[in-house]
Amino acid sequence: MRPLSAFVSRAFGAALLSTIASVSSAAQSSIAPPARFTDPDRVTKLRAALPQIDSVMRAFAASSRVPGIAYGVIVDGQLLHVSALGLRDVPSKAAVDTSSVFRIASMTKSFTALSILQLRDAGKLSLDDPAERYVPELKAMRYATSDAPRITIRHLLSHSAGFPEDNPWGDQQLAATDAQLSAMIKAGIPFSNAPGTAYEYSNFGFAILGRIVQNVSGMPYARYIQERVLRPLGMTSTTMEARDVPANRLAHGYRLQDGAWLEEAALPDGSFGAMGGMLTSSADLSRWVALMLDAWPARDGAESPVLKRSSLREMQQIARFGGATAARNAAGVLSLNAGGYAYGLRSASNCLFAHIVSHSGGLPGFGSQMRWLPEHGVGVVALGNLTYTGWTGVIDQSFEILARSGGLKPREPQPAPVLLAMQSQVTRLVQEWNQPLADSIAAMNLFLDESGPRRAAAIEKMSNAVGGNCKAVGQIWAENALRGVWRMQCANGALSVGITLAPTEPARVQQFTVLPMRADAVMGPAPLCRQ
Repeated sequence: MRPLSAFVSRAFGAALLSTIASVSSAAQSSIAPPARFTDPDRVTKLRAALPQIDSVMRAFAASSRVPGIAYGVIVDGQLLHVSALGLRDVPSKAAVDTSSVFRIASMTKSFTALSILQLRDAGKLSLDDPAERYVPELKAMRYATSDAPRITIRHLLSHSAGFPEDNPWGDQQLAATDAQLSAMIKAGIPFSNAPGTAYEYSNFGFAILGRIVQNVSGMPYARYIQERVLRPLGMTSTTMEARDVPANRLAHGYRLQDGAWLEEAALPDGSFGAMGGMLTSSADLSRWVALMLDAWPARDGAESPVLKRSSLREMQQIARFGGATAARNAAGVLSLNAGGYAYGLRSASNCLFAHIVSHSGGLPGFGSQMRWLPEHGVGVVALGNLTYTGWTGVIDQSFEILARSGGLKPREPQPAPVLLAMQSQVTRLVQEWNQPLADSIAAMNLFLDESGPRRAAAIEKMSNAVGGNCKAVGQIWAENALRGVWRMQCANGALSVGITLAPTEPARVQQFTVLPMRADAVMGPAPLCRQ
């Protein structure tokens, strides 16, 4: 009979091997945690910038002579700050407050786009379906060329159907009936471009999308928006019709003529409402921006009640490129702007921010804008009751103020466990080359691209040049879950070590770089623009 100690020893050994295997398996995982904000004082810093934003907003309202404004700053899905000033009704001198309801014009387009994606996700249409499948009046359309593709839903969503820009004309079509819209389509729509070749803003195109929502869902567009979008989000102040807003909350629209404010007639909702008929408050609009921001980062967990996060992210990424500009301002600072249209939203990049999502809205009597930074978790909304209130400059200022606070930093990608495991092994190789270890972490291409002995010699040469005795310091900077760079401090200098893992399970090192590093260099993304 074997002694009990033998069984205990064997059991302990098996458990130990199991634990080692479990740890090893966990370390090989290529699934990374979501990107996250790393500054614990981030919101405090952003909050400290709000008084300065209030100051520039007051100055803007005064210099632009806007009767009344309301604006808000959204951080991490919460309305961090909301304010209002001026008049919602000039003759009665009734003040704007944070519950005042303004017309938001073309910002309605994002609600239309979300409705289309809801129907797509429900399997009721495809974005690449010809629009004429759901709007039969389009079947008789005469295209400009024989080789033109049939207009698709995606063309309409991204302003690439080829229709001419129609802002002045489109403003006056809101009240058109369903019969009038059908008659306009049957009469034909001229083309400024072939479908699918260029960006050109089309209100007519979004009116057709509203008709698609109506025909596919079997309910009027305004009812669909109310039941399937606004109500689930708790947007109780938002509507398509001015007469539905309590008189003591409705902001009246004005134009400035010969130094005086003249009230604009309220345009009723009709078949063009899907392109610009909506009214809302600063608080409700902040809920909409919070929904869009909540789509980032990609992660596990419960979805929104109106649209899954992947579709919300799809809405916010360029579908049709609109061009780029680069110019120096009065101070000689280079400014880059590049971007295009997503689905009912604009998506852009500049020298400060890699991903900016926005839309403005302008109608006789009103001007509005919403803008947010998906990877920063911050947005700004602004409403005004002056014709085409020009918010772009002051919202630029607001984001610059937030950036100067030090709190406007993007989320940082987090490394997958396998990237950290490979970092540890590659660090050992830099300290002392070991070919069996190198073989165990290498993807099949690594030593075909450059042999192990040549890599070992190059690393030894660089290590010697900075005095050797190199040790990893600080954390890895992860560009994404499977690519990262870290610093190794040596006796007389430093090395930058970077790896990219291959698309295999388990993931192994397909690219491995070691470079000299300046003493003052820091890990992180390169600036978007260099002067």
